[in-house]
Amino acid sequence: MAEIKVLVLVGSLRAASINRQLAELAIETAPDGVDLRVFDRLGEVPFYNEDLDTADAPEPVVALRTAAAGADAALIVTPEYNATIPAVLKNAIDWLSRPYGSGALQGKPVAVIGAAHGRYGGVWAHDETRKSLGVAGPRVVEDVKLSIPAAGLDGKHPRESSEVVAGVREAVAKLAGAVEEVAAGVG
Repeated sequence: MAEIKVLVLVGSLRAASINRQLAELAIETAPDGVDLRVFDRLGEVPFYNEDLDTADAPEPVVALRTAAAGADAALIVTPEYNATIPAVLKNAIDWLSRPYGSGALQGKPVAVIGAAHGRYGGVWAHDETRKSLGVAGPRVVEDVKLSIPAAGLDGKHPRESSEVVAGVREAVAKLAGAVEEVAAGVG
C-alpha cells in the first residue's frame, strides 16, 4: 500500500501544550509508511458561518479542507476545556463536515487521543469529540482510546514516559490499520 497520510489536529493553540507534544510524539514514533502532518492554522479558521461557506470561503478554511481532503485519516489530539471539546476543535469539525454528506473527512478513519488536567485525562472531551466526529461523517476508530492525566507526566515531555510512547504508537498503528481496512473494503 502507498504511504498513509494522516492529518493531525491539535485542540490546544498553546505552543507548549502537552497535546502539541503528544502530536510531535505521534509524528516521531509513527510506523514506517505513515506520514503525520499537523495543521497549525486552526486559530485562523473563523467560526463556522454558513454565509461564509461559499465558493469564496476564507483561505484558512480552504487550507483546512484541502489538508483533510489530501489525508487518508485524521488524528485528533485534544485537551478538555470545561469538561468538553475546545471551541477551536469543534469549529474545525463543523467546517470539515460541510457540505453535509460529502465533507473532506467523509468516511475516512479518525482517532482521538489527548491529555488534560484532572484524573481522567480528558476522557469527557475525547468522548464528545468522537461523538461529534461520528455525526460529522468520518469513520471513528472507537478502539483507540488514550486519555492521559497530565499530572502523571510530572511536567516532563510525554516522550519521557515509555507507557505514553507505547500508547501513542499503538493509537497511530490502529489508525493506520483502519486506513488499510477501508482501502481493502473491510469494515
